[in-house]
Amino acid sequence: MININEVLETNKMIEQENLDVRTITLGISLLDCIDSDLEKLKVNIYDKITGTAKDLVAVGKAIEEQYGIPIVNKRISVTPVSLVGSAACRTPEDYVEIARVLDQAAETVGVNFLGGFSALVSKGMTASDRLLMQAIPQALARTERVCSSVNVGSTKTGIDMDAVKMMGEVIKKTAELTKEKDSLGCAKLVIFCNAPDDNPFMAGAFHGVTEADAVINVGVSGPGVVKTALSKVRGENFEVLCETIKKTAFKVTRVGQLVAKEASRRMGIPFGIVDLSLAPTPAIGDSVADILQEIGVEYAGAPGTTAALALLNDQVKKGGVMASSYVGGLSGAFIPVSEDQGMIDAVKAGALTLEKLEAMTCVCSVGLDMIAIPGNTPASTISGIIADEMAIGMVNQKTTAVRLIPVVGKGVGEIVEFGGLLGYAPIMPVNQYSCEAFVNRGGRIPAPIHSFKN
Repeated sequence: MININEVLETNKMIEQENLDVRTITLGISLLDCIDSDLEKLKVNIYDKITGTAKDLVAVGKAIEEQYGIPIVNKRISVTPVSLVGSAACRTPEDYVEIARVLDQAAETVGVNFLGGFSALVSKGMTASDRLLMQAIPQALARTERVCSSVNVGSTKTGIDMDAVKMMGEVIKKTAELTKEKDSLGCAKLVIFCNAPDDNPFMAGAFHGVTEADAVINVGVSGPGVVKTALSKVRGENFEVLCETIKKTAFKVTRVGQLVAKEASRRMGIPFGIVDLSLAPTPAIGDSVADILQEIGVEYAGAPGTTAALALLNDQVKKGGVMASSYVGGLSGAFIPVSEDQGMIDAVKAGALTLEKLEAMTCVCSVGLDMIAIPGNTPASTISGIIADEMAIGMVNQKTTAVRLIPVVGKGVGEIVEFGGLLGYAPIMPVNQYSCEAFVNRGGRIPAPIHSFKN
């Protein structure tokens, strides 16, 4: 039975500790929209999205009002567009047209973002995949709500280094085409290894081909709640610390489960998963870095940070998995630099470097996330950073991702403003030594030996 104290506790979490549901994401399959005629395909896509998602925003607002739980974003994810457009698209410009239709559909139904302008190329690229990847810079420059992702590696297949090289160039072009907005287009592009089919978070969300026709996935967020809980057990041993995180994660995830089930019931669309990720915002007190400090490191990046993050991640999963019928997505702590005030402070203090963030990626979900780097960083260096991150995911059998923003015209130490949930970030230094010869080899890095389990 729920008692009044639990109700009051949840209210306090919402009012004082930044507890919210970060997103309800409606996954929509576009496989039945496929047509060899581009105009017909565009109409099919628009009709399918606007028809399926017509009630999403209204239902989200109704749940907010009834339960008093803030739902920050309502989002849509669709089938990777390189699959949907393969029969109709002959040029990158054709794919840009599809991106604009997706943007119109997202605007019509009133969602914040639509993800799925994506290609899955962990083993090789089709002609369609290549065209979509070439289209990404224009697509992100000419749309407001569309997000793009490319999966370039997996534990089972290895890393497609041709795709990695190409994505370094794509990031540079995207930065250039959106330079009047501090290269903001790159904030809507993420490169993955082991991308999950049911991720509700942007920019990496797409509706996997193994999914049902439509599905509701929910992402929760409660770094502020975890931090407050830990502040009450300062100086206690690791057993008490872990227990506190576990219990708190359970409560946070329970809110996500409630919202997911309710949204599913009201829309008549199956519930998919709750993503257990701790997603920060630029708001004071809503920071993963603050949790790490509460665990005992002076700044995120200090010695002990990777261990503290590993502990946090594991306990969130252990607590959250008990609170939800189905868990999926990325499910771990996010460490996006620009979206986390504690991370920004750590970079400014000189405690946090790109290399330390890479180490932290080994134990959390999305690693090099929302990191602003100098605009003159070569494409080959960006590809090298992507390759490093993909290798961590591949060998450790986990999802890793990169969202780098080479800000055109800005250098180390300058500040770049993105606004809203994306926050702001100091531009971080990048290792100046070249990896061009490595990136230019071409071909594929084979899967690790432990992937061979048949």
